[in-house]
Amino acid sequence: MNTSSQNMKKLAIQLFYEIFGSICIAAAIYNFAVQAEFPMTGFSGISIILYRLLNIPIGLSTVLLNIPVALLCYKLLGKKFFISSIRCMLISSFFIDYMAPLFPVYTGDRLLAALCTGIIGGFGYALIYMQNSSTGGSDFIVMAVKALKPHIPLGKIVLFSDVCIILIGGLILKDMDGVIYGLIVSVLFSYAVDKIMYGINAGKMVLIVTKHGKEICALIDRLVERGSTILPAYGGYTHEDKQVVMCACSNKEMYLVQKAVKEADPESFSIVLESNEVHGEGFHMVQIGEQNA
Repeated sequence: MNTSSQNMKKLAIQLFYEIFGSICIAAAIYNFAVQAEFPMTGFSGISIILYRLLNIPIGLSTVLLNIPVALLCYKLLGKKFFISSIRCMLISSFFIDYMAPLFPVYTGDRLLAALCTGIIGGFGYALIYMQNSSTGGSDFIVMAVKALKPHIPLGKIVLFSDVCIILIGGLILKDMDGVIYGLIVSVLFSYAVDKIMYGINAGKMVLIVTKHGKEICALIDRLVERGSTILPAYGGYTHEDKQVVMCACSNKEMYLVQKAVKEADPESFSIVLESNEVHGEGFHMVQIGEQNA
């Protein structure tokens, strides 16, 4: 396959995720959040306020609000991200104003509406973020902060920015119950984004202190077909030379590894850590979690 075909395939995949994510966002906003009348997050939240006060279409006001922010963040975020975000913003705005009204509208319990908004909307935003894109607005601000502070989880940045908008919306609309529901949505957004982007393939990392490093590595390779690394170690109490076998596995595989290692070397000592993201051969999307700080 030539380079042009590969680029076309990547673009087609990106467009698919952007469209599907935009549909989820549109449904979450129009079919659940607007009808339940609670403050929403991001620029969508501001657009909902304008919709309820002035009856301005949500998608249209979202586009208008995006223009100054997009111009300010253009240099920091780069041309490619900017173009894909503008495209995604237009798609999602179109779906909110013209496609979402065709879907059934939920008119039941507000708490259930908040749960559906958070989960469906968070899923949609995560799909778009995973394509290195956004829906513009506060997303531009969020991604700009992420570019400046890459160590901060994306969901937490989204949560902080959205809480401010929710509180403002609640005060303007004088709906404190709505603020509570809006905060629930914001927390769910944050959780869904982080879980989908970083947690689908998350697993564990184990540090095995042993005298039989090569044998343990061979055992892990035979049992779960995972690579491992041997680190030299020295016992602080026993003053003996030892080895530390480091290996990243999925949650299910870690149980098998622990059990097999304990049977092979009863004197071994294992430390299991959570891992969120890992990059490299043999394990997709795993990285040592906060424990490595």
